[in-house]
Amino acid sequence: MNDSERDRIIRMAWEDRTTFEEIERATGYSEAEVIKVMRNNLRARSFRLWRKRVSGRVTKHRRLMKARGVGVSRRARDSSDEFVTD
Repeated sequence: MNDSERDRIIRMAWEDRTTFEEIERATGYSEAEVIKVMRNNLRARSFRLWRKRVSGRVTKHRRLMKARGVGVSRRARDSSDEFVTD
């Protein structure tokens, strides 16, 4: 993984409305792999804050959003960093 790929994964992971499924579709990295990237590249305190923030968060898991009737307001387009409004 080069620096730009790593930075892109980290940026997408911090975004509340970008689901792990969208990250995997855009980058090929599963949720577990994204967590490893975050753990290895963030300071310990930043990683803990991020994990606390995303753990159980409905908007980070598309299937939870559907189960709870929460609408998806953004989705990844192809493999670019751009987002479009539904």
